Amino acid sequence: MSLEIIHIENEWFKDESGRTVILRGVNLGGDCKVPYPDGGTENPTDFSTHREVSFVGRPFPMDEAEVHFSRLKAWGFNVLRLLLTWEAVEHKGPYTFDERFLEYYAGLCKMAGEYGMYVFVDFHQDAWSRMSGGDGAPGWLFEKIGLDYRAFGRADGAIVMQYVYDYNDPSPRQDAYPAMCWQSNCVYPVNGIMWSLFFAGKLITPDFLIKDEMSGREVNVQDYMQGHYLACQAKVAERIKGLSNVIGFDSLNEPSSGWIEIPMDYRHTKMRKNNPPRPGTAFSPIDALYVSHGHCLELPYNAFSLLRGGVVPVKTVAVNPDKISIWINGRCDPFIEAGAWELLDDGTYRILRNDFFKKANGKEIDFNRDCLLPFLHAVADNFRRFNPDWLLFAEKEAAEGMMRPGFPDNMPENSVNASHWYDGLTLMNKKFRKINIDIVSLQPAFGLKGIEKKYLRELGRIKKSSQTINHGCPTLIGEFGIPFDMDNGKAYSEYAEGDRTERPWQTHITALDLMYNALDRLLISSAHWNYTATNSNDLRTGDRFNQEDLSIYSPDQRDKPDDINSGGRAMAGWVRPYARCVQGSIIRMKFDRKKGVFLLEFLADPKICRPTEIFVPDLQFPNGYDIIIYGADVDIIREEEEGLVTMSANEANKVSVTIKKK
Repeated sequence: MSLEIIHIENEWFKDESGRTVILRGVNLGGDCKVPYPDGGTENPTDFSTHREVSFVGRPFPMDEAEVHFSRLKAWGFNVLRLLLTWEAVEHKGPYTFDERFLEYYAGLCKMAGEYGMYVFVDFHQDAWSRMSGGDGAPGWLFEKIGLDYRAFGRADGAIVMQYVYDYNDPSPRQDAYPAMCWQSNCVYPVNGIMWSLFFAGKLITPDFLIKDEMSGREVNVQDYMQGHYLACQAKVAERIKGLSNVIGFDSLNEPSSGWIEIPMDYRHTKMRKNNPPRPGTAFSPIDALYVSHGHCLELPYNAFSLLRGGVVPVKTVAVNPDKISIWINGRCDPFIEAGAWELLDDGTYRILRNDFFKKANGKEIDFNRDCLLPFLHAVADNFRRFNPDWLLFAEKEAAEGMMRPGFPDNMPENSVNASHWYDGLTLMNKKFRKINIDIVSLQPAFGLKGIEKKYLRELGRIKKSSQTINHGCPTLIGEFGIPFDMDNGKAYSEYAEGDRTERPWQTHITALDLMYNALDRLLISSAHWNYTATNSNDLRTGDRFNQEDLSIYSPDQRDKPDDINSGGRAMAGWVRPYARCVQGSIIRMKFDRKKGVFLLEFLADPKICRPTEIFVPDLQFPNGYDIIIYGADVDIIREEEEGLVTMSANEANKVSVTIKKK
């Protein structure tokens, strides 16, 4: 299948022929966050080998790639958000790049094109790095800042599964490591320190300098960290610059603002407009910094309460009871050095500038304008040295993108709004219920119709915000999905007991159907989170990262080796018909899964020389289908092997296409 180069025209993706393109894809894959082969968080580690790890083999070894790409193609995906981490490229040390991994990653990009899939590169991170409870940055950076990663777990510097999880306990779910708790990490000491310096070091700690290994010059900590990130990005760009199916780069997955714009003494325990508290320990910046120096505090702990209308304090917890410092002996706290606060001789502290993270040089800091925007320009300028036509898939922190969608003025040209969207209640509680809540208005949603309307509102806000980016840009939801281990893995138990029907997956199918219905109605492109080739039904393991389990595929469901679909989870919810390329302007797209009816309306442009392509999966039309067309004169071709219906309009007119199952 030949792929035409993708470009942007206002809110649409277009190919070289002028067709309107809808990108429907998947994130590949969830285990790319951890080293290969045994770096998953289901295995204990002290991270002492962080310089010697390898990510060659994530998302899968090259000798297994053909079967995985064939499966993804059969499921109708036409784009991949292909993950890698900063650590995967530069884990060995500063400017020591893993050439084997770069060659491997470029090979994956090339092979994806051979299977008809576009690729955009995603440098992924969660909670900064593996050593701080997530993934992303290499471990040697902590020493550059003055932090001892070996102390993070014992000092409550970060929530790290490998430090709090009892691997000798057969129980997969443990109170010490609640489900999805790692997302609370952004307000913990390590993440607050690293992200604040990464994005705003020049503003708040102008005198914190680090010697750059390449130039030999002393540079600000912000320039040092971003410089290494951009160097890794450039290494990848150089390897794949000649691949026509590569359409661009993600800026950085869900970047955190750290403590920027937050008063030193502010604990987020109450709902602010479009800004609910996060579940978990409610650190203020000064709490986190004080704890980081080996002091214990009693702090509020937030949790979600449907009855109380959101996330609220439910108890207090003792933080760092063993009074362990995360700072390397002899190293200085850059925020003390910059005059933000001080430790007193009696072991207490004094805040010297409560607005330290809010003001710089006498001016209010606006994170999006003063920190994120310059970074987005630096990223775009960096990879466009290798291909000026590549698109920037711009991201904000996930909750920020959902609660306050949109980007600052003067974004880089050819930007895509690649914000993420999740059903927060379903994701965090690993349950899908017919009572839900709108994350912005806190308006309750009742029943499936009410939940679908909620999804439409939330996704609609994101799409509407794209209109403000460079006078209008496309929206591609970079991540969305559901946990498959809902209700303590009930579906897995039923599957293990021999139920091979759709019945164990009905809840998952329903939830995903509602999500894709909303995407269709809004005509939004998307990348489903995620496909993990090594996923396991084991509640301890999941996607091999912090007990996440959102993979649409698992080898534990692969009971028919000769069936390409075998291994797919709840496929009826997401293997759906959609218009991949439209010969003109798309007006409407809708699929009724229960009735088996797909509708596409578009304004045909016969000057466009290539046809409309509709993916029509056998899964939704097992006994075949009928095609009914109204409007312009249209020639139809069915390409059964590709699962495609193609049609060429011979006149400029509105076309209505209905595909009905027999």
